[in-house]
Amino acid sequence: MKPSTGGLFASTVPYYARFRPAYDPRLFALLGRRFSLDGSQRVLDLGAGSGALTLPLAPLLREVIAVDPEPAMIAEGRRLAARAGVSGIDWRLGSSDTLLAMNVGPVLLTVMGASFHWTDRERLLRDLDTLIEPGGAVVLATCGARHDDLEPPPWLPVVEEVRRRHLDPEGPRGSQPALYPEVRHQEVLLRSPFSRIEEVHWDRTVSRGLDEVVGLQLSYSFTSPAALGSGRAAFEQDLRQALHAYAPDGGPFDERVRTEALIAVRPPGRDRPPRR
Repeated sequence: MKPSTGGLFASTVPYYARFRPAYDPRLFALLGRRFSLDGSQRVLDLGAGSGALTLPLAPLLREVIAVDPEPAMIAEGRRLAARAGVSGIDWRLGSSDTLLAMNVGPVLLTVMGASFHWTDRERLLRDLDTLIEPGGAVVLATCGARHDDLEPPPWLPVVEEVRRRHLDPEGPRGSQPALYPEVRHQEVLLRSPFSRIEEVHWDRTVSRGLDEVVGLQLSYSFTSPAALGSGRAAFEQDLRQALHAYAPDGGPFDERVRTEALIAVRPPGRDRPPRR
């Protein structure tokens, strides 16, 4: 998991939790049933950000250890948890590189959002094999990624055209959408201690107003306030004008959004107590 990159991720913090689509509640209901979550378990949320997975999971658990390399994300997660009255969260600054030195202790699950592709995946899964209890799992969840079988929203080309006019193709690393590894997560998991994989997903429609579509763009590292710099005001103005021309009534801007998860467990005979 990479550390904060030049403030790009830090500058997304005010927009991330507010404008990114939330994970489908059916994901948390499934994990609760599948792993008999009854308030006695501990779970690690690695790359927790501002708590998109942490906050919905915490009421089902004794403790969530929420780890992220960005101090501003940790601060925002704490703020959101306090506002929602959610307790039982141990917020920690760190990453996959510092995990084994953090004295996390045994956990039933390790959950990750979009952070897994930033890590040395093979090494991380070996490390997690020493932390995850028998019967536990690695859960990789995503929400809002593009899928060939989901029709992209008709307003998306409007946003993409404005991006092309404002983003510097020669900009610093992190100012463009993150490139995902060529080897799929499933293939990495199949070669890991957690080689039995269940794939699940749920689709729903998310409706946004014009301001929410603009805010969503500021939640991405490649169109974050830090990446846009002094061009932010021009970007926002251009985007608002383009979206207004597309939908003079201000929306709604509907999008079909998918929550999906890979739930990976050890195969039979391989489920041993973790090394302490």
